[in-house]
Amino acid sequence: MTKAAAVLIAALLLTLAVLASLSIGPVAIGPTRAVAVIEAAVRHGRAGLPPDMLRGAAILFDVRGPRTALGALVGAAMALAGAVMQGMFRNPLADPSLVGVSSGAALAAVAWIVLGEGVAHLLPPALGALALPVAAFFGGLAATLLLARIATRDGRTEIAMTLLAGVALGALAAAGTGLLVFMARDDQLRTFLFWTLGSLGGATWLKVGLAAPFVGWLIIQTPFLARGLDAVALGERAAFHSGVDVERLKKAALLGVAAATAAAVASAGAIGFVGLAAPHLVRLSIGPAHRALLPVSALIGAALLLGSDVVARMAAAPAELPIGVVTAAFGAPFFLWLLLRRRARLFG
Repeated sequence: MTKAAAVLIAALLLTLAVLASLSIGPVAIGPTRAVAVIEAAVRHGRAGLPPDMLRGAAILFDVRGPRTALGALVGAAMALAGAVMQGMFRNPLADPSLVGVSSGAALAAVAWIVLGEGVAHLLPPALGALALPVAAFFGGLAATLLLARIATRDGRTEIAMTLLAGVALGALAAAGTGLLVFMARDDQLRTFLFWTLGSLGGATWLKVGLAAPFVGWLIIQTPFLARGLDAVALGERAAFHSGVDVERLKKAALLGVAAATAAAVASAGAIGFVGLAAPHLVRLSIGPAHRALLPVSALIGAALLLGSDVVARMAAAPAELPIGVVTAAFGAPFFLWLLLRRRARLFG
């Protein structure tokens, strides 16, 4: 498949996923009707809509619109971060969790749930609703900054040390999370459990606005990262002699992935397998060149997460499955297939 065809197909899949996300729900709004309502609102404003479109506009713009936008951002962030991690570590099984974002975010989230009640009532209602995602964001970012500090010496960041330190910090964060879970009440445990399984149900335009700059930062870096990751695939020494500032590449990749992943996890919870599966789907189709791999992975990741969200909404309607259950149900078999495929290549 050519790169142009891959971009076109990925964009088409994302368009279909967006239409499905906007159209499917307890109140059915067909794709044609959804497009007509959006077009009328853009032309005349919501106040100028005819009465028969007002209900559809409220559903599209206040409920499904932010949910769809947040799902696309989170999916793109996780897939793009996974592709960058796989390129930087030169390991096809790497994903964003290697830099400690998910474990740090989980520790901060459960700490807020269990210990934050004493100050939660002092916050204004608008800030109180954002306290948990904000805590998760800074927890994930702090874990990554600590990892970078440990893995960097004399201005050089060692990839092997980053990987090993990430595993150690993840285990340490898991121990802290386990201790806080042990201390938690039943209602606090339920809140934390649903957060860890992931959901787009609490999406608002405010959350979209808070997450967008961090995901956008990683997307903007894509051209620089693509060239560097292609060179690093041949080894750091070869990349250096080809003119790539390897240390700058590592720092940019690590911080970009950390910020985008922390924003995604804070907004929607710990959603797994998108960062692992999406880059591999793209790599199998168009090859390992990062100039096309990174943007197409972002498009496919957004489409995958939106599709999973539609399944989560409809599989147990009127209840809603956690989206992490759906991504794991599809992602885990794909992961096993990758392992079996890798084994077949190694042992024939």
